[in-house]
Amino acid sequence: MTPPGARGIAADIVALAGPMLVSQLASIGTNVADTLIAGHHATADLAAVAVGGGLFLSVAFALVGILQSASPIIAHHVGAGRTSDIVPAFQQSVWLALFLALPGALLLAFPDPLLALAKLDSAVEAKARAYLLALAFALPGALLFRAFQALMNGIGQPRPVMLIMLGCLALHVPLAWALTTGVFGTAFGALGCGLSTFAVNWLSVVCALAYLRRSPRFCALRPFAGWQAPRARAQREMLHLGGPMGVSNFVEITSFALIALFVARLGADVVAGHRVIANLNGVCFMLPLALGSGTLVRVGQAAGGHDWGRARSTALTGLLLAGTLASVVGFALWSFHGTLLALFSPDPAVIAVALTLIPYVVLFVWIDAVHTLASFALRGYKVTLLPMVVHAVCFWGIGLGLGRQLAFHGLPWQTPPQPMGASGFWFATLLSTALAGIAIGALLHRVLRRKSVAAP
Repeated sequence: MTPPGARGIAADIVALAGPMLVSQLASIGTNVADTLIAGHHATADLAAVAVGGGLFLSVAFALVGILQSASPIIAHHVGAGRTSDIVPAFQQSVWLALFLALPGALLLAFPDPLLALAKLDSAVEAKARAYLLALAFALPGALLFRAFQALMNGIGQPRPVMLIMLGCLALHVPLAWALTTGVFGTAFGALGCGLSTFAVNWLSVVCALAYLRRSPRFCALRPFAGWQAPRARAQREMLHLGGPMGVSNFVEITSFALIALFVARLGADVVAGHRVIANLNGVCFMLPLALGSGTLVRVGQAAGGHDWGRARSTALTGLLLAGTLASVVGFALWSFHGTLLALFSPDPAVIAVALTLIPYVVLFVWIDAVHTLASFALRGYKVTLLPMVVHAVCFWGIGLGLGRQLAFHGLPWQTPPQPMGASGFWFATLLSTALAGIAIGALLHRVLRRKSVAAP
């Protein structure tokens, strides 16, 4: 049944999600650019970016997930008309970003336990370490900017974030290419991509500060006036809500990062082919991620004002939008996959591996879109703990456990063993995401039913 007022709610979600989508495409664009630049420079550099980029995204997405708690908190303040609570929530998120940056940077700077899983070739490992060291210094800037993004999304004004991220992407592409290929004299390879990421991440922080200080829109809010010290109660609230969000992000992204590490044992061509497909999937994922973020904000604002009917309609409309648009994206991906794969690498061996994985990612795009929207709608209701448990069981238990079995040994009853290689991991990931979507969808249905009783 179509939820009441779905057309107007859909237009509202799309208006909010549009700038968020562009921002997220710009964000993933830096990773895609690194893959393209490194792939055309050398296969060893592409493998280093694949492994190092996967580890960076695992750490960054986990920490960003915690910081995302500020967005529904601020959205609830907006919906309830508590304008005076918006700035304190933002200031506390900045403190949290600084607290989270230290352990994250240390993990990237000293990645020995993680790289040990990959058993990389010595040349690839050296390049991956250098790339990760540059990203360790880039991480604090990324987290501080995400605190700004949580503020802007929470109040329903994502456009400034979009403009800043587009500007940073426009700088990153030529700078990373120049540093990687040696335009300035030294060809840094994979490290060049990392150095460029460091520069643009901190530039985004400078731009965010300038906007908050000079924008007439924020004169009344005065985001830097009466700056608060860290407050235990506010930090606990964000950790209570954001901790499970961060773990969910970490579980989901590490399932892909660990796949890259395990697949690395099969050779540079296989891990590079997996990286190409992972990048295509990452780009496709930006659409449901944007719709989910927009849905989260609108559900949070409606819930903050105790408008449970509006919150329910927003959640259901977001699901309908995600499923429909993901079907279109999946069809386009299947229709033009040959052209898209050729953009990433001229190496026939890499393309051959990527071609075997295309059917999995086409199906994955639709399943993951519906799962993502249900998860973000629950975040709008401030329900995060049970989804975290579902994600851990599905993505780590089934996705990685079954995937490792299929990739290296095949089905247990096969004699002789018939390993599936990278395809085994993608099949298991597809299955685990479908199961997670069913469980998260059931949980959302339960929340909607419970809240509908409270609706006037």
